[in-house]
Amino acid sequence: NHFIYFHKPLVKMAGLRVLGTAGPKKAAKAAPSKGKSARYYPADDIPRPKHSRAKKHNAPKVRASLTPGTVCILLSGRFRGKRVVCLKALESGLLLVTGPYKINGVPLRRVNQAYVIATSTKVDVSGADVSKIDDAYFARVKSDSAEGEEEFFANDAAKPAVVSDQRKADQKKVDAAILKAVESTPLMKNYLGSNFSLKKHDRPHEMIF
Repeated sequence: NHFIYFHKPLVKMAGLRVLGTAGPKKAAKAAPSKGKSARYYPADDIPRPKHSRAKKHNAPKVRASLTPGTVCILLSGRFRGKRVVCLKALESGLLLVTGPYKINGVPLRRVNQAYVIATSTKVDVSGADVSKIDDAYFARVKSDSAEGEEEFFANDAAKPAVVSDQRKADQKKVDAAILKAVESTPLMKNYLGSNFSLKKHDRPHEMIF
């Protein structure tokens, strides 16, 4: 036994599906209305402004435990494991910290709060004036002398960073006020000078800093 199936042709007209052959009545119904204007396609490509993310964003919120005078532990960077003193939070959301430099070699620098552990130890920093230090203070200065191609390949060794006299003066001024508070607290100098490290059986999630 053979079965024969007949299918009606499926015809598309003006975005509508019409079963069977489209007659004049169905074609008239499917025609677009006169009120709509025809689509216009320009001959040349019109440039559209690209979406830009270069707008001003709000600074991230600083954790409540990171207050001026809090002793913090750095978790990344060349000074990881060092204990530093938090001075203030900058407009960018970064933290302004110092060693002091005389104790552990950490200068005035900005750190991300995501790579910092705040401890319960506090140092009196009310005598340190850091009102003039902001994000622009740490902007890099472009060198006037441009190296040529030969000088670029000839000097393989990296040039040492040059610290300005103004930066050195600010470092001494800020650290002088903090060192007075550190020396007045027993064992605080030794605490800031020691590095933070974990041993084999230490459990950092159970530690109270």
